[in-house]
Amino acid sequence: MDYQYLKHSGIIHMNGRASCPLHGYIVAMHPDITNTVLSATGAQTIRSATVIQSLWSGYGEIVRLELDGSTYPSVILKHIKLPDSGSHPRGWNTGRSHKRKIRSYQVEAHWYQDYANRCDSHCRVPVCLAVNVLENETVLVLTDLDAAGFDVRKESTEIEDIHACLGWLASFHATFLNCSADGLWECGSYWHLDTRPDELAALEDHTLREAAPLIDQQLRRCRYQTLIHGDAKLANFCFTADAPKPGVAAVDFQYVGRGCGMKDVAYFIGSCLHEDECEALESELLDYYFSRLAMCVAEKQSGIDASELEVEWRKLFPVAWADFHRFLKGWSPGHWKINSYSERLTLEVIERLQS
Repeated sequence: MDYQYLKHSGIIHMNGRASCPLHGYIVAMHPDITNTVLSATGAQTIRSATVIQSLWSGYGEIVRLELDGSTYPSVILKHIKLPDSGSHPRGWNTGRSHKRKIRSYQVEAHWYQDYANRCDSHCRVPVCLAVNVLENETVLVLTDLDAAGFDVRKESTEIEDIHACLGWLASFHATFLNCSADGLWECGSYWHLDTRPDELAALEDHTLREAAPLIDQQLRRCRYQTLIHGDAKLANFCFTADAPKPGVAAVDFQYVGRGCGMKDVAYFIGSCLHEDECEALESELLDYYFSRLAMCVAEKQSGIDASELEVEWRKLFPVAWADFHRFLKGWSPGHWKINSYSERLTLEVIERLQS
């Protein structure tokens, strides 16, 4: 967005800087990006721009644009701008990491263009209004979930919140059972073994390091494959304020791809519960997820035996947990998620695989 447009639209203030109330970031948009937004939304002008957050390792920003003259009062701009060199909060700034991030944004754009329209109200996602790929920049113009009523973000959860997210995952997994992953990650999730050799080499738990390929094979060879979100943590779910049963939508599809649905379920539960809660609630939460999955499969995939699916996936829950635990212990050995519950599950998996 050039200076004259910014000044005319009111985004430029007296100091000549773009107005970004949160964190003071500056949004400098290429004229093609401005045109993409206006064309996709039918807006006359972009009234204001507010940076919601910076992307991981400084690869761009997520910006809320308020519009005039459009049926959309606001939209979300995911503006990916590749840096000359990145900075990683845990020191994993490598060429491999950079390539993985570039691929992840390509995957996300492909997901929104070719797959997201299959998601219904039970696995709500933003609608993609436009994708624009420029040199070293990619822009996604998405509907604003806040404007649609999904304006609550949670750092802690009640059981109803966890159920809402597990219900979303069940509907999502049922929707994409046996789906191809053309244009997506062949193996979904940001921690899968093929893309994390550096973290595996850093893993000091030699028993787990040796078992890592077997754990990976168990998950990749399961009969029932679906598309998994790949980063289904609490922070990537947006809630309505409705009680006692909040609605929920999900964002951030950079690591969507084929996989066992338990990878999402294990990762999500671990993102919002501490070890004692994981231990106490494991059976109840899995029962809830599989009850929802059976209902969604009956509705969306009538040719699939939901009971067979449950038998296979339920056995793979601890395997999926061990898979993420393997990544975490190599990536950040002091992380709070490394606990006795995770160690016990992982040890049981290794003993079973090696017996």
